[in-house]
Amino acid sequence: MTTHQKEHERYRTADTSAQPAQFLFRTGPRSLRAQGIFTRITTPAGNGGVSSSTFLAEVGAALEQARRAGIDNPIVMGAIPFDTHQPSCLYVPREHSWSEAPLADAGQGQAHRPQVHAQRSIPDEAGFKAAVTQAIANFRTSSIRKAVLSRQLEVQLAEPADVEQILANLAAQNRSGYHFRVPMADGGELIGVSPELLVRKQGDQVFTNPLAGSAKRRADATEDREVGEALLVSEKDQYEHRLVIDDIRHVLEPVCRALDVPAGPSLLSTAAMWHLSTALEGTLRDPQTSVLQLACQIHPTPAVCGAPTQLARKLIDLCEPADRGLFAGMVGWCDSHGNGEWVVTIRCGTVHHDRIRLFAGAGIVEASCPESEWKETQAKLGTMLAACGLDAKVGA
Repeated sequence: MTTHQKEHERYRTADTSAQPAQFLFRTGPRSLRAQGIFTRITTPAGNGGVSSSTFLAEVGAALEQARRAGIDNPIVMGAIPFDTHQPSCLYVPREHSWSEAPLADAGQGQAHRPQVHAQRSIPDEAGFKAAVTQAIANFRTSSIRKAVLSRQLEVQLAEPADVEQILANLAAQNRSGYHFRVPMADGGELIGVSPELLVRKQGDQVFTNPLAGSAKRRADATEDREVGEALLVSEKDQYEHRLVIDDIRHVLEPVCRALDVPAGPSLLSTAAMWHLSTALEGTLRDPQTSVLQLACQIHPTPAVCGAPTQLARKLIDLCEPADRGLFAGMVGWCDSHGNGEWVVTIRCGTVHHDRIRLFAGAGIVEASCPESEWKETQAKLGTMLAACGLDAKVGA
């Protein structure tokens, strides 16, 4: 066995289960579905923003070995955690295919409501509000301008969760956004529908659509429109959003020979939320730059971490009682030409048999109110709660 082969054996695993692993990444009407595991890549992506990194070299080696094994145009699919020093959750599937069909054809979902055996929020309401207060106090005595604080909602069901049904519900209830399904190393599955594009690359063209600044939608059409309009002129939310755009511009300008950045944000809506949205488009100086390399350079944005990044991460570690894992990382795909699409891993959950863990975060700045930020996390949990057939009051 050659040295390269020995090295590759460190991260290759066969998919020997009775039911091959299932993957999904849906963007608009296009769906990328895959099954089976040819290779698993667990190398941390911490240095993935550097073209000579071990991470990118191992991704390239995995794709090359798949090609030599007869897999036509192999791809890498999966997720990278919020903390890129943790193991990656990436795979080269044995089979994959693209299809194009209206999302309405995905099914209308069902109204089945599973029985909740137990639930807990990590942290609880008092703990989350205390963390927000602590973060605001830090802003007043440091150079930190924003930190994103998150919570997790663990729900124990009286029966196994039906992943296929949850995905069908997500498709029926959330026609926009990026739907995904990724198997996890511990036997669970990561599922969700992200509204936020981290980066897409096709040839020398690169796109990103960061979101920051949110408000819960209303059932009444007039109230809903007023909420959106208020968000668009909110000084607090405009400031939060500008921190994200400035950060991404700082990353992309050196690698792009042209970069279009709109003068201000527009409104983007999901079934549950209004968001401030800015779509950036650029032309790369080097078309060979991989989408994974770009994603690792951009991640984590202030939309999921804060600003300045390293100080915000330290504050998050201080304030959050639980590890985020794959939440607030990135999920998507990349082909052997470096083209692909990665989105921010939000509006998501993990499923382990009868246990569901959901995630939500809120961007905290000095003008934030602990009560409002708690309500924002509950509103963001609404997407996955509805898809799981659970009452919106669960975890409130």
